[in-house]
Amino acid sequence: MPLPRPGTRSVRLRSVAVVLLVLAVGCAGILAVLLGRRHTGDGPRHITVEVSPSRCGQGWTRPAPGVQTFDLHNSSAGAAEVYLEDPHSRAVYGEVEGIGPGTTRQLTVRLGKGTYAFLCVPDDADAVTGPSVRIGSGRRGPGAAPVTEHDLIPPAIAYQKWVGSGLDRVVRLTATLRRAIDRGDLAAARSAWLPAHLEYERLGAAYDAFGDADRRINGTDAGLPGGVHDTGFTGFHRVEYGLWHGQPAAKLRGPAAALAGAVSELRDSWSQTRMDPAQLGVRAHEILENTVQFELTGRTDYGSGSNLATARANLDGTRQVLSRLRPLLTTRYPHLSFLDRELDRAQHTLDGLRHGGRWPAPDRLSRVQRERTDAVLGDLVERLASVATLCDPRRTV
Repeated sequence: MPLPRPGTRSVRLRSVAVVLLVLAVGCAGILAVLLGRRHTGDGPRHITVEVSPSRCGQGWTRPAPGVQTFDLHNSSAGAAEVYLEDPHSRAVYGEVEGIGPGTTRQLTVRLGKGTYAFLCVPDDADAVTGPSVRIGSGRRGPGAAPVTEHDLIPPAIAYQKWVGSGLDRVVRLTATLRRAIDRGDLAAARSAWLPAHLEYERLGAAYDAFGDADRRINGTDAGLPGGVHDTGFTGFHRVEYGLWHGQPAAKLRGPAAALAGAVSELRDSWSQTRMDPAQLGVRAHEILENTVQFELTGRTDYGSGSNLATARANLDGTRQVLSRLRPLLTTRYPHLSFLDRELDRAQHTLDGLRHGGRWPAPDRLSRVQRERTDAVLGDLVERLASVATLCDPRRTV
């Protein structure tokens, strides 16, 4: 199997409570949620709450403001999701998915003045709202209005149109690359390879919708029996390997023609493709998650040393997704301005590594440069996980 590319993996995040606690509780609260640790002493009080169609939300009898942990026990015969929400505005304060029958999962949240109710969503039955609970004091806890799949359709359509125009550019740039190889001008081909590849990399959130075409266009040799010499190794990286490992033009004409054909075929079929709107927020996170995993480590370098340029293109692609999601995030994500600053910081960090229009390979960075780049991009990936969670459409009926 080829290495995963940005946007090819579907990751369903565990709980919106993690996002909300980032804003409200801090690191100790986050660790409590992630580790499922029971709190004693001055830690959050534990409240056992039932999860079932007939007794959803039963057990919360003494509401109080502050940080608290709910032990959500599924007493039904099937798995269920649970949301803690405002029953009037439908703002979500916490969420736990996939609570198996007979099991207990924890949800840690900070609550303040307001009305709350648990919404139990069984896998194969209608959603049930439990009794409302009123807290009369304290600051209102952080909540996020739920996003529905209907909300995501307009940004998905807008993004899909942008991808279509991007594919037009990829086709033109790939044709330039092919012509240089056809006439035997490998120096010109090396110059043409990077712009074409970067244009494709900017389309990262659409990779899952590309299907098998992405493997043919941008796959690696990972998992192939013959490695870089395997006939299944195709696309940009196959051409890259040949251009930077001394292969003659005669040996590269076939791979270049196959690449140009695959890109044109994808462009021509794109108008008939439908992206899954529910995946848009996740893809915004995955583009840079995979960038950290593959580009910053140099694992997808086949000779051009252009991984940092690819990382910069991936950052551009992330901004394109977020620009379409911004109308939804503006009313749901109070730290959106901080996210913008993190994006600018990542861009400034990557741009600072380029000298005279040339990008160094990751293994050419100093230790300080590498650590700074890893830290900045890693922090941004964590911030984008919040976007993915907030844009995860939720079932309410």
